[in-house]
Amino acid sequence: MRCMRGVIVAVSLACGTAAWAKLPPPSPEAKAKAEEAAAKGKWTDKVSAYQLCEAQDKVAAFYYAQSKEQGKTTQPPVATAPCVNPGPYVAAQSAAITPAAATQK
Repeated sequence: MRCMRGVIVAVSLACGTAAWAKLPPPSPEAKAKAEEAAAKGKWTDKVSAYQLCEAQDKVAAFYYAQSKEQGKTTQPPVATAPCVNPGPYVAAQSAAITPAAATQK
């Protein structure tokens, strides 16, 4: 039993020191890939917010129309900010190349 505790302590110390090891810096390709993934994630968040805004507007319009038909409300709906479509995703590398730079090559 005492030997088993010593083994457990030794293994946990070995694993604990391995966790403190420093990783090498990422390669330029890996860094670019990570930045591209982050940019696409931000764009996906914007698309999700746009879709949510559209759905909320649709539900609010339906609710207001039903309320008006039933005579429950006489006030117009509250004006909100319009939903902004983020447009299609544009990769960072293709956006960085301008037409003038492409013709110079």
